[in-house]
Amino acid sequence: METLKLEVITPSGLIYNGSALSVTLPGEEGEFGVLPKHATLTTLLKAGVIDIEKENKTVESVVVNWGVVQVDEEKVVVLVDGAVAIRGENESEIAKALDDAKTLLRDVSDSNIAIASVAAKIEGAAQKLIY
Repeated sequence: METLKLEVITPSGLIYNGSALSVTLPGEEGEFGVLPKHATLTTLLKAGVIDIEKENKTVESVVVNWGVVQVDEEKVVVLVDGAVAIRGENESEIAKALDDAKTLLRDVSDSNIAIASVAAKIEGAAQKLIY
C-alpha cells in the first residue's frame, strides 16, 4: 500500500510525524481528503479535526485551531498555531486530551456552531479509542 509522509507542526514542536494512508483536513472551503500522489496544493485550514488513517488502518485525530497546509505527491506538511492529538494509553489520558482540545477551540473566534461540530466529532473519535 502506498503511503504519504505527514508532519503536523506547531510553534511548540511536532505533534505528528509519520506515514499515513490518507489524511482528512479542515480546509477553509470545507473538509478535504489527501491520498498519496495528490496534486500539489497550499491552502488555509480552519478550526477542526485532522483525521489520519495510519498504515494499520486505525485513525488518529488531531484537533487544530487554524493554520496552513502544503501538499505534494509524497508529503503533507501542516503548520498550525495550536494542536492537540487525541490519543492516550488509558481513559484518563484521552479525557485530558479532550479537555485540552476543547480549551484550544474556545480560544478560536469562529462561530459556536463550528466549535460544537468539532467537539462532537472528537468526542465520537474518543469513544472509539476507549471501547
